Amino acid sequence: MSYDKVIQANKFVVGTKQTVKALKSGNVTEIIVAKDADPVIIGKVIEAAKEVNVPFILVESMMKLGQSCGIEVGAVAVAIIN
Repeated sequence: MSYDKVIQANKFVVGTKQTVKALKSGNVTEIIVAKDADPVIIGKVIEAAKEVNVPFILVESMMKLGQSCGIEVGAVAVAIIN
């Protein structure tokens, strides 16, 4: 499951701004995006991933994604770093 990928990752960044910034740096292997987030924000993150040819996975819940990262609030996007 995609939430497990975050839990098992050695290094990741959380949040839309940090994810897009990491994508531009070229160190991201994959991103995970919550479907229940604002569609406009989701679109921006996915577009940034497509521009640098990084695969993305959609998950159901911002809250579960945030919990997978060890935070108590929801997360729209997480970038798994090399």
